Amino acid sequence: MPEKNSPDADVTAAARLSVAPMMDWTDRHCRYFHRLISGRALLYTEMVTAPALVRGGAVHLLEFSQPEHPVAIQLGGSDPAELAEAARLCAERGYDEINLNVGCPSDRVQSGCFGAVLMERPALVADCVAAMIKSQPVEVTVKCRIGVDDQDPEAVLPDFLSRIRDAGVSRVTIHARKAWLQGLSPKENRDVPPLDYDLVHRMKAEFPDLHISLNGGLETLEAGLPHLQMLDGLMYGRAAYHQPWDVLSDADEKVFGEVPQTKTRADVVHAMLPYIEAHVDAGGKLAQVTRHMLGLFAGQPGARGWRRTLSEGAHKPESGMALVLQALDAVQVAQAA
Repeated sequence: MPEKNSPDADVTAAARLSVAPMMDWTDRHCRYFHRLISGRALLYTEMVTAPALVRGGAVHLLEFSQPEHPVAIQLGGSDPAELAEAARLCAERGYDEINLNVGCPSDRVQSGCFGAVLMERPALVADCVAAMIKSQPVEVTVKCRIGVDDQDPEAVLPDFLSRIRDAGVSRVTIHARKAWLQGLSPKENRDVPPLDYDLVHRMKAEFPDLHISLNGGLETLEAGLPHLQMLDGLMYGRAAYHQPWDVLSDADEKVFGEVPQTKTRADVVHAMLPYIEAHVDAGGKLAQVTRHMLGLFAGQPGARGWRRTLSEGAHKPESGMALVLQALDAVQVAQAA
């Protein structure tokens, strides 16, 4: 195991491109699917709250499969002791990284005093990450905003980064927007506050020892690549979910320097079939897996039929691999026309 919070070479390399933690989206089925498209990207879990793990005993939320590696878990919380215990539970289960959420603007996150509201309490964040680092050997990272509400990001962000660096954090992902906790919904907070990529670039220049990844507003892989000339990594959220092939299929080549891959979207579908069969045989619902696959053919002939077949049929109790193959056949017929 690495020394306490010493960057693991594999996971740090993987952080050159990552898929963001997204509530209700990046579950274990989604991560398995994304891993079939990119073998190198770092995959994040949905946020799991420290109280749920420590007080609620919900350790089932930590389950993942070995093919998902490298995989990082995101924790939410604001109590140093509780986060330390939650981090220990995550480390015991083999996660490659443990990330603290200091970016989510949702109401339920604010009421629990974690997420973006913690940008207003940098000393507490420093205490939290220091406790997490001390409790276990896996690297602890932070995902944050550039500020919240009326804060001046030019003043707030450097102070925040300095504090978490001094507490032992060496890797941070910055969503290059403010979070407006008063007046904007969580959905609006993803789009309305203006992006400030230049500020993130300046933070890298000011903190060259920090590994800094950029998050926010990245719609295509090509749009993100120029930022890698100044920053250490890119984190994709909705674009990677809704157009997974477009973002992830060339990432291993263009971001990680691997040889170009020859597999196709259809190859990924076929590679998912054993996983789907095992999930359904164990009593799971087909839709729990296929809902994450709807964007695989985005922009391609037959994409609408693929989505419609899976969306309308996957919820039926008898649905299984045959429905997925039916949807794939429809795509291939459309592409051959």
